[in-house]
Amino acid sequence: MKILETYQNFYFVGIGGIGMSALARYFHASGKNVSGYDKTETLLTQVLMSEGIDIVFEDVIDEKITMLHQENTLVIYTPAIKKLGILDYFNEKRFEVLKRAKVLGLITENTDCIAVAGTHGKTTTSTLISHLCKEADLPFSCFLGGISENFRSNFLYNGSQYSVVEADEYDRSFLNLSPDWAIITSTDADHLDIYGDKDTIEEGFRQFAALVPDDRQLLVRKGSGIGRPHLTYAVNEEADYYSDNLRMMGDSLYFDFHTPGESVKDFSWELPGIHNIENATAALAVMHKLGVGFETLKKAIAGFKGIKRRYTRHNYENGKIYIDDYAHHPTEINAVVSSIRTFYPDKKLLVVFQPHLFSRTRDFADGFAESLSQADELILLDIYPAREIQENFEGITSGWLLKKVTLDKKECSALPDALDRIKEKDFHILLTVGAGNIDTLYSPICKWMSEN
Repeated sequence: MKILETYQNFYFVGIGGIGMSALARYFHASGKNVSGYDKTETLLTQVLMSEGIDIVFEDVIDEKITMLHQENTLVIYTPAIKKLGILDYFNEKRFEVLKRAKVLGLITENTDCIAVAGTHGKTTTSTLISHLCKEADLPFSCFLGGISENFRSNFLYNGSQYSVVEADEYDRSFLNLSPDWAIITSTDADHLDIYGDKDTIEEGFRQFAALVPDDRQLLVRKGSGIGRPHLTYAVNEEADYYSDNLRMMGDSLYFDFHTPGESVKDFSWELPGIHNIENATAALAVMHKLGVGFETLKKAIAGFKGIKRRYTRHNYENGKIYIDDYAHHPTEINAVVSSIRTFYPDKKLLVVFQPHLFSRTRDFADGFAESLSQADELILLDIYPAREIQENFEGITSGWLLKKVTLDKKECSALPDALDRIKEKDFHILLTVGAGNIDTLYSPICKWMSEN
């Protein structure tokens, strides 16, 4: 299906999602009429509207919807939405209705698709690859799961030979892609509401790996257990591609990079943590396979500014530090806190965490409790429901999770009260973390900390 030639109107059901918004920007940039619905107004939907995309926040069949025609309108929806009047209307009227992942697959199937999968690290890795492609002046487009600080967007068009996509395992979406080059960063258990258990999610990643043609390349973090032939990457241990000799010099982290045939010293960048060096190693390996020279890669990676809400750090004149991060799984929280403890071992850490999904909170409660207990003090916000209904998860609350945390200084708070609670605390470092609407605290916190 040639989507751009077939349709003039594109309606997004759940347009505020990070993956949906990238597609919306693609069609909008292509000169199409783009509009959509989302349940909640967010910073991202505000930006989309400022770019000229019409968005509504009520599940109402209005005149703008009834004026759309089946023959020239494609409706795109996120599987996170299970039941909605607007979606029912489009189905009843026999519009072409496709999942986001299917549309992404159709857009990228005629490109050399570089797909990054994994329960952790895929956003940083895919965004870094996109940045390296741009700096190497490769003809590419990217559809990202985060806002690149370099691009100020989750979408960029710089040509059509290559596409860089974040391959989302939720709802098995990544199986709609046609990857020519693929990375698998990790296969930890997550989305157990979809997969049921760790063995099933690992099987999903094996199915994704099988999509890569034999004459192309699959790159897997060493030890991830993907069965088919592949190249491996690692940090501080030998693999097909690996990095070692990590050291801090000023605000930059330096490392050496090794390919199967040569070693290159003194790559530098500013994202802390071994997990981020792993992401960089994977990205460099792909770019090496694409034939980009090391001098170009060195310069480009040093200029990588990261992703919004991925260890976004602010230092203030009074010596305090504010860090904001998207982590919403125990492994991710451990990585962020570990980085903070490594670089600021004697600083008092206040963590404000918003759990994302009742099912994830239930399934990983002990892991969350253990990771959050590494703080000096904790403010635990109400669980962000996203696509879920609280009545279906009786007893799963932030208060229930808080009892499992072993800290003495801990409390629950509603989001609207969180800033007032923060202002009462004694801390050196503040970490806000979570994947829901905790991002609405970011600007008020920055303003307060810059004034105090």
